[in-house]
Amino acid sequence: MDRKTLYREEGLSVRKRRARRKAVGARAPILVEAKPNARWSTDFVHDQFANGRRSPILNIVDDVTKEGLGAIPDTSISGRRVARELTAIIERHGKPGMIVSDHGAEYTCNAMPGWCKDNGVDWHFIAPGKPMQNGFVESFDGRMRDELLNETPFFDPDDARTKIAARVADFDTARSHSALGYLTPAAYAANFTATDDRLRNPDQLRRSPVATPAPHGVKSAEALIAAG
Repeated sequence: MDRKTLYREEGLSVRKRRARRKAVGARAPILVEAKPNARWSTDFVHDQFANGRRSPILNIVDDVTKEGLGAIPDTSISGRRVARELTAIIERHGKPGMIVSDHGAEYTCNAMPGWCKDNGVDWHFIAPGKPMQNGFVESFDGRMRDELLNETPFFDPDDARTKIAARVADFDTARSHSALGYLTPAAYAANFTATDDRLRNPDQLRRSPVATPAPHGVKSAEALIAAG
């Protein structure tokens, strides 16, 4: 006797599954001008030292050039530490128009709104449970885990910093990417610097490797907003 028949004979009702709610309307992509520092993304990947102590690693990626701008391991990293590391990266690479992250406590703490206001940076949070919306740094995380974290032991924070820095330098300067015309991230970024005069026109957008170009009538300054 199947369950439905048994429930019917006992005068019980069979529980029906409710359909999952679906998002209403279409989500528009974040429009990004195709140049360095248009948008960064950040995320944490977690590992542990040889003694078993956990180690978070703060990763920051330029979504257009694919450069690993920062990969900072330590025993703990607070929101204030994230703000300090971002400030240091800005001093080396310039200021981003937008930073994308998940809703981790380090990003939603009280330190970050003040930092964004002081530096004039727009912070965009992805939808909860949608890591694919932060796909560029997630891809960076995955490669780091497969090629380094799963293969190499770290004995202490200094050892981790040395090995991770070497890996990021190799990623930026020795690996070509098909999405970048088979250039390395560093070479791709350098091409923009060498042709900066061609990109000075604020209305001139080229097709971005990370998003569709701005719709007709949208200026590049407006193309860095989160839509949808």
